[in-house]
Amino acid sequence: MSHTKFAFVICFFIFGLTAANAAGVKNFDIPASAAGPAIRLLVWTPCVEPPQEMDARGAIFFAVPGCAVTGEKLPLIVISHGRRGWFGGHHDTAAALADAGFVVAALNHPGDTWRDTSRTDSLSVLVERPADIKRLIDYMLDGWPDAPRIDTQRIGLYGFSFGGYAGLAVIGGNPDLRKGLPNCATSSLLACKQLESGEAPAQPVTPDPRVRAAVIVDPYPAFVFPAKNLKTIAIPVQLWSSDPAQNADGLSGCCAACY
Repeated sequence: MSHTKFAFVICFFIFGLTAANAAGVKNFDIPASAAGPAIRLLVWTPCVEPPQEMDARGAIFFAVPGCAVTGEKLPLIVISHGRRGWFGGHHDTAAALADAGFVVAALNHPGDTWRDTSRTDSLSVLVERPADIKRLIDYMLDGWPDAPRIDTQRIGLYGFSFGGYAGLAVIGGNPDLRKGLPNCATSSLLACKQLESGEAPAQPVTPDPRVRAAVIVDPYPAFVFPAKNLKTIAIPVQLWSSDPAQNADGLSGCCAACY
């Protein structure tokens, strides 16, 4: 089953959808602040105009640039990309969700994109990726021009790879970021080398209770989440893994509400 279908399974049954006609798409920016660096966003929205083919960095989008948002009390889905990814990496899923009545906000995680790999795999990214998602939700609810159209009680998350790690942290998983972490010694992850050298996270990783459901795809690094550190997750989660070893590590039973 495709990632898009997986996303729809959880979203249709948890949030409920109303039909739209197409997906509008537009860029936005979260300005730099004491909370972190500037974040670039791509937001898909329900739109009544017919979609058109767009070429974005070689990826073909089917959307309407700058289309006026259609609908009220719209559910919000946040998309967190994988290692060295970008906010358009899951454009097909985003457009399909917007076409079905969602607002979908994808972000470029600072320091870990195809264009900026300055902090890829680092300990700082493991802490700041979840914080980026919180800042994104803050912006969509308070700063986005159509913020009043969002239903604050229906916020979901779609995270892939490093975005899956961030998603688990945001929904209540507690990553174990300490020296001597099992499996870290044999990992090529820069964060592991930093932990082994005695570095500690600059700030704690904190969950965001506004997220009410999640689709988590191939979370990486999964070994920072011992099964016991995922037991506090209490929202509906759909977990997809292409690696059977992850299921053996306990991720398949990550929380009480997993499907």
